Amino acid sequence: MLGMNDLRIGTFFIVEGQPFEVLFSQHLKMQQRRPVMQTKIKNLITGKIVERNFQQSDYFEEADIQKKEVKFLYSHRDEFWFSETDDSSKRFKLGNDIIGEASKFLKPNTIITSLLFNSQIINIKLPVKMDFKVVEAPPSTRGNTAQGGTKQVKLETGAMVDAPLFINEGDIIRINTQTGEYAERVEKR
Repeated sequence: MLGMNDLRIGTFFIVEGQPFEVLFSQHLKMQQRRPVMQTKIKNLITGKIVERNFQQSDYFEEADIQKKEVKFLYSHRDEFWFSETDDSSKRFKLGNDIIGEASKFLKPNTIITSLLFNSQIINIKLPVKMDFKVVEAPPSTRGNTAQGGTKQVKLETGAMVDAPLFINEGDIIRINTQTGEYAERVEKR
């Protein structure tokens, strides 16, 4: 059993029969009141993020989440097809409702981590940083760049991200998939 103080970032636990992951937690004690744990938690099945406070008297069951490596094959409409890494004939699909924002950064033949709860895949986790080819980049324009100018570029997956002005079409850039932000240029065209 997990108590209030065990709810740290990255902890998986069960609330009302649903698995949740802690995204943020902060211990809060105000004068003349009992301490509470302020949290931001993500439902691993629906993907919904909620803020919730827990008391010292609250106890939770730890969620038994297994991780398994899978390979992303392709997407068609709102279906995303995966296979096991060692046996490509064992294929399965996940819907856009499960994958959510991660769909912007899925490239064919990428090895990702799937999360299993009760032997059923409920979500996926991408590598934190991935490399993408820039397929569209508007020309850089002169102007106020005292704070470092940025422009919107289109990646090979169709995602639009902000990148520095020196990024051109054909460049390979590294993106943080958790925040969707530009990290660095890997290779210049």
